[in-house]
Amino acid sequence: MIDLKGRLALVTGASRGIGYFTALELAKAGAQVIACARTIGGLEELDDAIKAAGGLPATLVPFDLADMGAIDKLGGAIHERWGKLDILVANAGMLGVISPIGHVEAKVFEKVMNINVTATWRLIRSVDPLLQASDAGRALILSSSAAHKCKPFWGPYSASKAAVEALARTWAGETQRLPLRILSVDPGGTRTAMRAQAIPGEDPMTVPHPSEVAAKLVPLVGPDQTETGKLFIVRENRIVDYRLPD
Repeated sequence: MIDLKGRLALVTGASRGIGYFTALELAKAGAQVIACARTIGGLEELDDAIKAAGGLPATLVPFDLADMGAIDKLGGAIHERWGKLDILVANAGMLGVISPIGHVEAKVFEKVMNINVTATWRLIRSVDPLLQASDAGRALILSSSAAHKCKPFWGPYSASKAAVEALARTWAGETQRLPLRILSVDPGGTRTAMRAQAIPGEDPMTVPHPSEVAAKLVPLVGPDQTETGKLFIVRENRIVDYRLPD
């Protein structure tokens, strides 16, 4: 297992799904986890699971990513307490609706873009100085195959994930001469609540459990990981491919 002792990791959307199990895997590897999500109960369950696995107690930060001021304050609070951040896993996001583009309500489209794109940019802005203060800052931005497939009826979500990948690649280009490394990752179909919302008729047992996916993500944020600006793809519980920027 990768050794993350002494590393500080921030995970958004940590109360369930991929975020929950990624935070747990980071803690098992020795990292001190800052776990963010709206659901306090889910964060408390995560903290209990981390302690049961022998990890350091998590720092729980319950807030809504729609609260942009809270994202700004988060970076300041981390700076005051630790002075740096070693790992960012920007996992939180929302699906919105599966609908023809012309039928999507403006408030729904705006919310998807606000949570998936604007909040991610705000998070990057808030923690970028902290990651640069680390000797080996690592950022992992969760994307989706929807960013490239652009399937009919998935317009808002596809557009938001394409935008997030663009942010990650731009950030990586701006920091390529620094120790900071930035990756996007498409985790593939995973047994999550969002997946059930998107494909309600699917047998959930036909796609990997988020714990299986999380185990493949953690090595991407280790100090020995040297790639930056790339999109990694998880398929069949392993990293099978990555795409180079054009």
